[in-house]
Amino acid sequence: MDINAKGMGVAKSKEGAVYFIKNTVPGDVVDVRVYKKRRGYFEAEPTHWVQTSEDRTEPQCEHFGVCGGCKWQHLSYPAQLKFKEKGVLHNLKNIGKIQPLEVLPILKAENPYFYRNKMEFSFSNKRWLTSEEIAQGTEIERNGLGFHKPQMWDKIVDVNKCHLQADPSNKIRNAVKSFAIEQKMEFFDSRAQKGFLRTLMIRNTLGGEVMVLVQFFEKKKKEIELLLNFIKERFPQVSSLLYCINSKGNDSLYDQEIHCFSGNDYITEHLDDLQFRITAKSFYQTNPKQAGLLYAIAQDFAQLQPQDTVYDLYTGTGTIALSIAKQCKKVVGIESVPEAIKAANQNATLNGIQNAHFEVGDMKVCFNDDFIQKYGKADVVITDPPRDGMHKDVISQLLKLNPKRIVYVSCNSATQARDLELLKAHYQVVKSQAVDMFPQTHHVENVVLLQSNSINGHA
Repeated sequence: MDINAKGMGVAKSKEGAVYFIKNTVPGDVVDVRVYKKRRGYFEAEPTHWVQTSEDRTEPQCEHFGVCGGCKWQHLSYPAQLKFKEKGVLHNLKNIGKIQPLEVLPILKAENPYFYRNKMEFSFSNKRWLTSEEIAQGTEIERNGLGFHKPQMWDKIVDVNKCHLQADPSNKIRNAVKSFAIEQKMEFFDSRAQKGFLRTLMIRNTLGGEVMVLVQFFEKKKKEIELLLNFIKERFPQVSSLLYCINSKGNDSLYDQEIHCFSGNDYITEHLDDLQFRITAKSFYQTNPKQAGLLYAIAQDFAQLQPQDTVYDLYTGTGTIALSIAKQCKKVVGIESVPEAIKAANQNATLNGIQNAHFEVGDMKVCFNDDFIQKYGKADVVITDPPRDGMHKDVISQLLKLNPKRIVYVSCNSATQARDLELLKAHYQVVKSQAVDMFPQTHHVENVVLLQSNSINGHA
């Protein structure tokens, strides 16, 4: 038995039919009722419990099973690690046809709860109601602030306490909601595309800095100032209080003008002796404690020498590039998002790093012969692509470049394994280590070290 991304137990019948079973974990023994047939599998739910698994645990969150997040909360943390590691190795073996020379144990999170540094909540004037609430009648408060219900884009699950981000996150969210209801502010109606309050974003740092950004659908100066002044006075620890007016069809921030109401327009995270300024639009790993460990593994795998030139593909805001800059002669980061490259350059200046260079461009176009001629042949390449993995043209260029070592950091071991299969004719997979960045979910990062066969004497 296994468990899938949605937190459903996976079982096979004697005839080989696959069943995804609600609210079960590996080791549970249950009788089931099939309620849906899909292509290749059945969806089912338990009707009778014969035996419960020793890996089953009581979810800490009162919203488990409704809000759609933390879908593995009913699986004990040691078991979560076991199945994540199993999934990574399965993908390497079955998709990549690879067996690393060394598989290091998965790196667990020190705290599997309250680890995220960024949460985004949505306002709704028609929040999701439980059957118990519906039975109470028409006096139920319909305004809510929380997460989208799975497969119901227009329904928001009102959240009382989220176990993913440390306080004051819950206190801020609940206070903002209560104040807005008290002041009769209009919560957003996603179907009608109208309302005043749209989203609330809270970011924090390990050092305790807090950023709050409120996204309004309408420009109502008096009400905006009323709400933001309430947050400023009630939560003086908020060092960056921001807002934007977003009246377009979606709530994405990246094309919006961000206004600073109070404090700075950034918060500062520390990684060893480095500082990173994080703005409302910045990408930074959402689990900062594990991010430090992830980058340390990447650096260890890279075996950098003072004379090395390093390419950091998909560099983001340059966190990996800047963390290794002191160990090499030169590091060059490439990223397609202009705002990210701007932040990378600012962070390089902030930390007094002069041997890090950053280029903006579509990776499959930018990473070409002219780029290599401009910056010199890389001795080591670190790549940390998005979930889709690397484009085949990028892989072709990597093979042509033939660096001594490639360190492949991935948030999707399936696409990582696919890419590794294309590289393995010229590279040996020396090490693999999974890192649990996202406890209570199926997501896991994996770091792989590849070494050129020309070094190994095979070519």
